[in-house]
Amino acid sequence: MNIFLRFGLSFFVSILLFCELSAQQTRTITGKVTQSEDNEVMPGVSVSVKGTTNGTLTDVSGNYSISNVPEKSLLVFSFIGRQTMEVPIGNRATINVQLEPNVTELTQVVITGYKTEQRRDIRGSIATITSDKFKDIPVMGMDQALQGQVAGVQVTQSSGTPGGGISVRVRGSTSISASNRPLFIVDGIPVEDGALGLRDFGGQNDNAFSTINTNDIESIEILKDASAKAIYGSRAANGVVLVTTKRGKSNSRTTIEGDVQRGFIEVVRKPELLNSKELLELQREAVINGGGDPDQLGLIPGVTDAINTDWVDAVLRRAIYQQYQLSARGGNERTRFYTSINYRDEEGVQLNNKFVRFSGTLNLDHKATDKLSFGNNLMISRTRNDRVKGDNFLDGVYSGAIKSLPYYSPYNEQGQLLGPNSPGYPGFPNFNPVGQALLPRFQTFTTKIVAGLTAEYAFLPNLRFRTKVSTDYNGVTDDQFEPSTTAIGGYLPSVGGKGYGIYGSGTYITLNNSNLLTYTFTKGENDKHSFDFLLGNELLQRTERTASVQGRLYPRDEFTYISGAGAIVDDGGSFLVSNGLVSFFGEAKYKFKDKYLFGATARYDGSSRFGRGKRYGVFPSVSAAWRISSEDFMKAYTFFDDLRLKASYGFTGNERIGDFQFLTQFGGSNYNGATGLSPSALGNNNLQWEKTREINVGIETSLWSGRLGVTLDVYSNLTSKLLNTFPLPTTTGFGGFQGNIGSVSNKGVELSVNAVIVDRVIKWRTNFNISHNKNRVESLADSLPLYRGYEASGSSNTNIIKVGEPLGTFWGLQFLGVDPATGDAIYRDNTGDGTISADDAQVIGNAQPKLIGGITNTFSWKNLDLSVFFQFSYGNEILNFSNTTLLNSGQDILNNQSKAALRRWRKEGDITDIPRYQYNPDRSEEDNPNTYMSSRFVEDGSYLRLKNISLGYNVPKEWLSRFKVQSIRVLLSATNLITLTRYTGADPEVSTLDGSTAAQGIDLFTFPQVKTIMAGITVGF
Repeated sequence: MNIFLRFGLSFFVSILLFCELSAQQTRTITGKVTQSEDNEVMPGVSVSVKGTTNGTLTDVSGNYSISNVPEKSLLVFSFIGRQTMEVPIGNRATINVQLEPNVTELTQVVITGYKTEQRRDIRGSIATITSDKFKDIPVMGMDQALQGQVAGVQVTQSSGTPGGGISVRVRGSTSISASNRPLFIVDGIPVEDGALGLRDFGGQNDNAFSTINTNDIESIEILKDASAKAIYGSRAANGVVLVTTKRGKSNSRTTIEGDVQRGFIEVVRKPELLNSKELLELQREAVINGGGDPDQLGLIPGVTDAINTDWVDAVLRRAIYQQYQLSARGGNERTRFYTSINYRDEEGVQLNNKFVRFSGTLNLDHKATDKLSFGNNLMISRTRNDRVKGDNFLDGVYSGAIKSLPYYSPYNEQGQLLGPNSPGYPGFPNFNPVGQALLPRFQTFTTKIVAGLTAEYAFLPNLRFRTKVSTDYNGVTDDQFEPSTTAIGGYLPSVGGKGYGIYGSGTYITLNNSNLLTYTFTKGENDKHSFDFLLGNELLQRTERTASVQGRLYPRDEFTYISGAGAIVDDGGSFLVSNGLVSFFGEAKYKFKDKYLFGATARYDGSSRFGRGKRYGVFPSVSAAWRISSEDFMKAYTFFDDLRLKASYGFTGNERIGDFQFLTQFGGSNYNGATGLSPSALGNNNLQWEKTREINVGIETSLWSGRLGVTLDVYSNLTSKLLNTFPLPTTTGFGGFQGNIGSVSNKGVELSVNAVIVDRVIKWRTNFNISHNKNRVESLADSLPLYRGYEASGSSNTNIIKVGEPLGTFWGLQFLGVDPATGDAIYRDNTGDGTISADDAQVIGNAQPKLIGGITNTFSWKNLDLSVFFQFSYGNEILNFSNTTLLNSGQDILNNQSKAALRRWRKEGDITDIPRYQYNPDRSEEDNPNTYMSSRFVEDGSYLRLKNISLGYNVPKEWLSRFKVQSIRVLLSATNLITLTRYTGADPEVSTLDGSTAAQGIDLFTFPQVKTIMAGITVGF
């Protein structure tokens, strides 16, 4: 924080010293401000000289007086709920003004599927995030920009690596094995989500959205209920996220804007581990407790602990973040344009970890005639992701650093990295984490093109036809080489000790064509009947091509590519698959007297992922809203701008599973030297759509000219015919087949509040959202539960899918404490048979939070503005699976231990929660009850995080006139600065198995989030 303050003060002082106020002849201006509709006086109106810090407020009679006003200035009059006015001074000494109403929140245009609609007419649940909510936060992707901003949307960054995977859930998890990600659409184009790289490192993936520049985004709409998203039918069960990029403006001068951001990055928190002296004492104690001699094992005080390496510090660094953007936008009555180029370079906090992106955007709109118009959008990006192994990889960098014994050093006396052939090399399972970071090459290169061409023809002013052809192209290359100086390339016997390489490539291309016909008209006196119709169809085809090759036994480490270097090329493959959707959809809306609103949508989808008889599905919805504030009995309550009750009911679908699973599949096989085909998967001709029934009831209100806005939604969703594996006895030769079994429900409440707390010289605005979702498995194929996650001693697995419990439920023994007499763990004997076994396992926790949300407070005073954004999660639990290694009760002495081991049981009468340490190399985990999977490893994962704090300053315009600059804004921003939590791990937000539904909330040596402190400057011309 001190670094942040010192940096900020010096930065602002330098800017202020650079600028000086040019002297002009000044005068005092007086006047009165009234309302335009009834001429009532307006106290508290802000009156200021544009581009300066000179301002005042009107008094109780609406009068004001402001002195030292330059002759050529503009007076700015502003008040919440009123249109801001800019009035030139001229030769006047008295200026009276009338302010017009401007309820901006209600008249805001919202994208609702394939059309736009005023927010005041919304019948469903739609949330909007404008770019000003995340423009000062250095987010990598648009999914990350949603975190904490929208009620009912849970965003979890699986690790702190740049370009890493992010999980997005809208109103909970609806599916067990099909995708739970919402449908993301950028300018009407469905885009790839999730991972693009061909490899995941210990459950951690890359993120397709890191290829899209968030600085080009104008707004993001999240469609949450059936009335809003049923128009997208089969792909809408998990919500729809509509992203609109920036476009040009009609009849506006061309503006050019340059933006520079630079800063540094550090890990939010490091794990607390034992040093050499502490670890040696513990290991000796464990060996003695096991009846052994620690001296014979080389555990000698003063010798073994002569080296004390902090491996976590050794593999981490203070990383550099930098981003540069140049953009231009403008237009006339015929043509509008927006274009930008962007370069982002973000180092990872782990050594050799880095993400680089270069991107460009060109959006054009042209009105050829009064009836015909064209438009295009084009986004191109090229990224390079220098990855490192992590999490549950044995040779992971961060995971290895946590586990490695501090008795070893990464370098020899000559400063050379120790490798597998060096005497000081730790060997299995520690390896050399610094070498594992610096020596391998794990690069993922991605080229992304999102392009669309739109044409619209107006047969009549109210009858229009629009067609759009678009593509989302993703080309990915994975380039991996591990030399003989690394764990895999030089240590693993099966590789051969002379290097190991993999080269893979993939292309993922989605082609899309949509055609829309819209018709609107009104009838009756004062247009009391209003009709709006839409008909459309859509064709989508996605093609995936992948290929990879593996080589080993390289002659030298300097030869790093397979061709001409790998002596043995012994593995590889190629893959081609396509799938498609054909869709027809329609929407009808009716409004009576602007008080009663009705709507109906339906979509008819056909997917190649299902058999012929089950290929098509229908997804309808109906909705209604009642504008109570327009009724006669509400006329006395003039403080209501809008009060609207809304309700919706409908169905959405999910078909996001693997391709051709309705078919029995065959693969090549080899038996006794003969090749042939053998069945690899059973088909199911009855495989069909997963459907979600959705009910939503809500109320929206705006009060006191927009000073307070409240939205409350209550929903109940039931997903049936789950796309899940139907289990079969393994004696059949198959573990199961893809079927439609089970159901999952999600019920919840969402609250959003927008308020203007203070609107005077100092302005204070607050945005708050909070939501609660209750997830429950309603039914499965039979009464038997499904086990997921990791295998664990003392129970079958870490997670369970069980009727009556939510997804993400932890499974294990109930830990009751440590026996003060023996130091052994005590567990609940649920069977009552006097022994502890896997039969005693029970539900021990749940990864799903009870409450999620965020609050943003924005303050402004003259040209200064301050934004403080907190994000929180309450009631979720985390399985600290790292502690099964870091608090292993002496099961082995090959891994470092957590500081918590210092409070272990040591003698009779000790009261503690850490069992005794006893080393016995011949004992398996199943023979050591002190290491059983239990509630001992489940912790409270609730947290409150200062997600971002940003301080900005807009340089007064008269200071800039001599430089021919329109605007300069300087910025200081800090992300993930403070986290309040009871979780003892490094970060409560992480999740090892990126995107997992059934095994979420597991921390297995997962790299924590990072904090970023950066400064930026934006210059407009």
